[in-house]
Amino acid sequence: MKRVILVLSVVALAALLVSACSPKEQVIKIGSVAPMSGSNALDGKYQKQGMELAVEEVGGALTLGGQKYTIKTIYEDDEGKPETGANAYRKLVDQDKVFAIIGSPFSKITLAGAPIANAAKVINIATMATNPAVTQVGEYVFRAAFIDPFQGQVMAKFARETLGISKVAVLYNNADDYSKGLAQVFKSSFESMGGTVVAYEAYGGADIKDFNAQLVKIKAAEPEAIMLPNQHPEVALQAVQARKMGITVTLLGSDTWDNPDLVKLAGEAIEGAYVTTLFSKDSPDPKVKAFVELYQKKYGEPPNSKAVAGYDACTVLLQAITKAGKLDAKAVRDTLASESFNGSCGTIKFDQNRNPARPAFIMKYSGGQLVYNSIVQP
Repeated sequence: MKRVILVLSVVALAALLVSACSPKEQVIKIGSVAPMSGSNALDGKYQKQGMELAVEEVGGALTLGGQKYTIKTIYEDDEGKPETGANAYRKLVDQDKVFAIIGSPFSKITLAGAPIANAAKVINIATMATNPAVTQVGEYVFRAAFIDPFQGQVMAKFARETLGISKVAVLYNNADDYSKGLAQVFKSSFESMGGTVVAYEAYGGADIKDFNAQLVKIKAAEPEAIMLPNQHPEVALQAVQARKMGITVTLLGSDTWDNPDLVKLAGEAIEGAYVTTLFSKDSPDPKVKAFVELYQKKYGEPPNSKAVAGYDACTVLLQAITKAGKLDAKAVRDTLASESFNGSCGTIKFDQNRNPARPAFIMKYSGGQLVYNSIVQP
């Protein structure tokens, strides 16, 4: 009996020593803030899929200093609302203790949440939040997309020089930082090129459903095109109502239009419209073709701008952690700010304001599909 007890004691001691000597499982927690419900839920779906693909590419883990770190992603629904988004940021920072946050795709939500992350020195890489003010929040805030001054100038130049438009109208949401900022950039850029903005009409929020008052004024101004820098559910209503009113001019849009639901909601009303996007699945670039093939194989559908932004934000974060060689917020932040990374469309490098220099694609709605027209380098 004593011998049995002795053997068991030795086994127990050995197990204890092995347990004590075995490295504790390490985890890298990455949060995501995006709409997972409501009218913009598809944007959140694509951001999530892009992130999932980035994590899958590294096998769901990173090795730092000989220690394996498992990657855990935590997805929070911002419902497309700034107050909900801010609460999502607080949960991820205070309760989940995430190392970094990806998102939101909306400027108004990122502007509500980014100060929370920045104050806690939690890296925040926005996806499709293109308002310049986003990265001005602080040194821990980056973004994966181009900024509104760039895409606004691109569309203004395309309308003025390529389409030969001299008179344009703008209908924007003055309760949305994204819409308001992009409208201002487009207007000033178009006017600087000798064009005239004959109508500049605003409305007060995403819950507005009737745009007839604004469209009556726009029709009377006789523009040759209308710029709609708004979220896709709003654009669908505006396009349909404009066509019913007999407004047949070309519609112009921005990256928010890159959503399959827009065609379902607007139908033929957006046929022939031109938009700026972060990405085109029809780009002739071999790197883009390879990414599209990889994404399509996993999800059975081609990626759009939201998926690309989610993928790029997550993949540059993982590359930065690997290059830094340790899970230290400042070290990774400094690496993000100074190094170059491989993204879906090629090299990504952030400027002094933590914005990436990346091209804009001009796309046209033709036959219910977004068709590649041209690419504009920054």
